[in-house]
Amino acid sequence: MHNMTKYWIVTVSKEHVLNGIDWKIMQACHGKKAPLKRINKGDYVIFYSSKYNMKDKQPYQKFTAIAKTIDNEVYQVKMFENFEPFRRNVMFLECAETEIRPLINDLEFITNKQSWGYPFRYGLFEIYENDFKLISSKMLLKDE
Repeated sequence: MHNMTKYWIVTVSKEHVLNGIDWKIMQACHGKKAPLKRINKGDYVIFYSSKYNMKDKQPYQKFTAIAKTIDNEVYQVKMFENFEPFRRNVMFLECAETEIRPLINDLEFITNKQSWGYPFRYGLFEIYENDFKLISSKMLLKDE
């Protein structure tokens, strides 16, 4: 077992990011368990919001939050009769959202700069540390 910190991006509407901040949790990929199990305690997650809420037609296209996972527990909650999503406990860092467009050319995980939105379709994916540092340098309000 290695203790290397990993860095992730999760695609979540801004509205759901705000809920996550309130509840100190993250969900990914419509509440699926498997993606959350890939993340370890101490890993960092950047939240990307392509839309403000899921019904919006208007693009939002901002990195909206950064969190650090605080344990290795993946747990399930019942929200509605037919929706029991899995979650992780996280600590959100003080940050400001930032537009993605000015960063596209400098982000390594975006290999095709024309179709830059493609990686976000995975819902949750690992990124390089230098991509994390670039994005977080634009977002963090104080040093972590």
